[in-house]
Amino acid sequence: MNLEELFTEFKEESIEGRYITIDSIEPLLQKLNRDNQLKIVGKSVLEKAIYSYQIGIGKTRIFLWSQMHGNEGTTTKALFDFLYVLNSDSELAKQFLKTFTFCCIPMLNPDGASLYTRENANKVDLNRDSQDLTQPESKVLRAVFEGFAPDYCFNLHDQRTIFGVSDTGKPATLSFLAPSYNEEREINESRLKAINLIAGINDVLQEYLPYQIGRFDDSFNINCIGDTFQNLGVPTLLFEAGHFQDDYQREETRKYVFMALVSSFAILSENDIVDNGIDKYLNIPQNKVVFYDFIYKNIKINYDGNEIITNFAAQYKEELIENQICFNAYIIQVGDLENYFGHFDYDAKGALYKDEFDNFPKLNQKADFYLDNDIKVVNGMIKI
Repeated sequence: MNLEELFTEFKEESIEGRYITIDSIEPLLQKLNRDNQLKIVGKSVLEKAIYSYQIGIGKTRIFLWSQMHGNEGTTTKALFDFLYVLNSDSELAKQFLKTFTFCCIPMLNPDGASLYTRENANKVDLNRDSQDLTQPESKVLRAVFEGFAPDYCFNLHDQRTIFGVSDTGKPATLSFLAPSYNEEREINESRLKAINLIAGINDVLQEYLPYQIGRFDDSFNINCIGDTFQNLGVPTLLFEAGHFQDDYQREETRKYVFMALVSSFAILSENDIVDNGIDKYLNIPQNKVVFYDFIYKNIKINYDGNEIITNFAAQYKEELIENQICFNAYIIQVGDLENYFGHFDYDAKGALYKDEFDNFPKLNQKADFYLDNDIKVVNGMIKI
């Protein structure tokens, strides 16, 4: 099976970029609702509909949800691409629909999606509300989980551009986790199923995404939904969609999430599970905070009358302006950046820093400046 060709064939072109809202996906859900598979399973704080979509007649029950955090829409795009596979007449769709019953919530947090915030409208992180269930969205997720009684859960998220694959200098384009079920981070039967499946997914994806797959930290927090569901005895997989080179709209990453989803169910349907995959799983390099969006090295600055050479880093803030996500670069670190990498890395070779303020890179200042008067940097990028 060529996963690249499969993605190209079934990619849903009408949604793209980073700003994925309920208005973006409602027409797609209606289009897929061929046999009353679509239900409104609850309402958000601001009374927006939360939908579930169920398809398949198989014995193995798969529960997937995306955009628990409203500003994390990459996996939502990939989930729709996958749903289009399931709604095709392909042999793969027939195989999957005979083996599995899928239930998905494509957007758990429609208010956060519209506001482009991690939290919901009450400023609560739903991924820290799995025990107290203070929010309507958290209650919806738990109710669907209990009513559907899944055999596997897929918890779909985005992660920031700061994450790399250990110290390799490669961005963590995808990261996976089999969440812990207890403080001791022990491995029981449920967690082992998730570990073995992730080991299998990684084996497949290394062909397409070599050295850019990480393993997320497994510290236990019962307030996180993945840890809760794992604790309740259901094998749970966390997907984290990260950065691919020059792909701030996450369209390349979307492709790899799609590949991971298809691989997951191909492995399960063919009973091609890696046995005792613990070592393979643990050999996936750890996700690590090692990246900035921009690093500028060997910059000359005047500091108290003395010329010194320093480095500094800038990071994009994703800001919602007039229904568009704008990437605005701000200086966030000055000094020793040893052991850090930049998605854009520039060696100024002693060029003199100047800006329209104090000719000194200050924290939280926009990354607009000059180097030796002839190089202009606008919003982090070099304009010569």
